[in-house]
Amino acid sequence: MPKNKKEKYSKEFGKKEKVLNYTCQTYQLSRPDKVGAVMALIRECQPKSFEDWERWYFENAYTESRSKSKTRTKITKEELIELGERLYVKIKEIVIPEWEEAFRQLTLQDCTDYIYNLTICRTYDGFLTEKSVINDNLAKRFPDVNFLESDPQLDHAGDIDYLGWIGDKAFGIQIKPVTARANFGNYSASERMKASFEEFEEKFGGKVFIVFSVDDKVENKEILSEIEDEISRLKAGRKI
Repeated sequence: MPKNKKEKYSKEFGKKEKVLNYTCQTYQLSRPDKVGAVMALIRECQPKSFEDWERWYFENAYTESRSKSKTRTKITKEELIELGERLYVKIKEIVIPEWEEAFRQLTLQDCTDYIYNLTICRTYDGFLTEKSVINDNLAKRFPDVNFLESDPQLDHAGDIDYLGWIGDKAFGIQIKPVTARANFGNYSASERMKASFEEFEEKFGGKVFIVFSVDDKVENKEILSEIEDEISRLKAGRKI
């Protein structure tokens, strides 16, 4: 007897998906400061139906500000529509002209060079950067922490580069070159990645921190105080 097929509510955009996703990420139109912390909201809601979730969202969703001085605002359906309109303008006025120019200039040599560079050169550069960020920066700043490379067999290995062990608890470190922030408009973790981070936290007890590096140094220096607070919490055995 065939299993009941789970109903899907999300719309398929076909070939348009790539350009919609790229532009949305680049211009930060789906960040928590625009649409709220949606995964946290839906877990809090625990909806029994799509209608439950939709109603809960518009009753409880507020923009999440990264600045304490900035006021959180309630999210409405009209504001989501306005974000969609901004997405359309970005695609039509910026993304399409930029891509058309890139398409005209693209050569076979660009493609072969890119694959080789991505596979060999960037991998090696990234490996050296990771080592330097940990050994020359974090390990010296936090000598009581035992930093270990993520086990390739770890469920979260794709999202966690290093684990910082405090006794039997650990926090995670993801290292991104500063170009990631530039390429994706102040890099925002995807919803899948956020869910992976939450699963890591449940398993190892500590949060995951995204460290941006430039010239083998930590570029987002504010993250260091956040890591320091997390180390103190783990040492004290306090819950989040």
